[in-house]
Amino acid sequence: MGVGRFVYTPILPLMHAQAGLSAGAGAQLATTNYLGYLVGALAGILSPALIRSPAVLRASLITLTGSLAAMPATHSTAVWITLRLAAGVASALIFVIAVSSLHSRLREHPAHLPGWAFGGVGAGIALSGLLILVLRPVADWRAAWWASAALTALLTLGSWKLRPEPAPAPTNSQSGVAAPRTHHWFGVLLASYTLEGIGYIVAGTFLVAAIEQSSPGWLGSGAWVLVGLAAVPSSALWAWLGRRWSRPGLLLVALVVQAVGIALPALVGGVPAALVSAVLFGATFIGVSTLALAAGARLGFPRSVALLTAGYSVGQILGPLAVTPLLRHGYHQALLLAAAVVLASAAAAAVLRIGLRDTGVRASGPWLPSRRRGRAGVR
Repeated sequence: MGVGRFVYTPILPLMHAQAGLSAGAGAQLATTNYLGYLVGALAGILSPALIRSPAVLRASLITLTGSLAAMPATHSTAVWITLRLAAGVASALIFVIAVSSLHSRLREHPAHLPGWAFGGVGAGIALSGLLILVLRPVADWRAAWWASAALTALLTLGSWKLRPEPAPAPTNSQSGVAAPRTHHWFGVLLASYTLEGIGYIVAGTFLVAAIEQSSPGWLGSGAWVLVGLAAVPSSALWAWLGRRWSRPGLLLVALVVQAVGIALPALVGGVPAALVSAVLFGATFIGVSTLALAAGARLGFPRSVALLTAGYSVGQILGPLAVTPLLRHGYHQALLLAAAVVLASAAAAAVLRIGLRDTGVRASGPWLPSRRRGRAGVR
């Protein structure tokens, strides 16, 4: 999923230069992919049986791989839109199925295990960036798509036997005692995660192009590799920190750090700024997902993973649309707007942190620091 969903970012500059893709059309392709992601997430909400189906998982893996392989077969923007739409649907289903499986099957295991599994997305990003970095001097945009399809096919084989979440067992009436105290805070979490979707996706789509705008061509792809490498251990690290500090507090910290990383290339040029930006962005964006999705699960809101993914998807659709008018002047203004939106997401996380602290609600390793462990709340 990391390759199939994010390889478009390092390939985008090649398509601009070699396939005649305009900046506006590039944003349109990105938006279509995110629309497909929303469709996949909504499918998981409306039909929970989908996220418990091995057949759906395998069909999604095949669809994602095939959509990458078909991209070089045409110069038609309409066909590209269709393919990226299909890739988005498949990506969302894979993600929701995998995360739901993690949360159900590893519930009693150390928190870092699901974190390392989330790191697979970062590994996919790093591999895709490295692939394009190697191919760039010797191949064109078509070869880049074919190579990414081949890599996705190999990874599909490795994930073929993943077991989706089992059907829920019957529960007694006492299982949701604390739900009324926590459900209204889910809306705040959803707002924060939706805003994060807007801000993060602008950087996730245009960071490489923005860096290459004022730097050597290799630096953009190299920075994308660094994003992936920083992302691999980040979720495990944030999950480990969540055993000692509240998840809303960590979410706030991660979002502020991410905003700094997104704004850095627009405010400070040069190689060091680009590399620091890549590390800060990579170290937080999957960690934010880990914290937010785990928080939703701990709040006990029904189908929280699919709902949060849907909100995130809405944000991802709005992000490229919001910055499209700014792209005629390059990518720096778009990154600054994205950083501002991520700061708004951080503000919502701060509201969540304060609200849950005032009600004494727990949920995490604890939700709140260890000195409050004696308070009643969600366990």
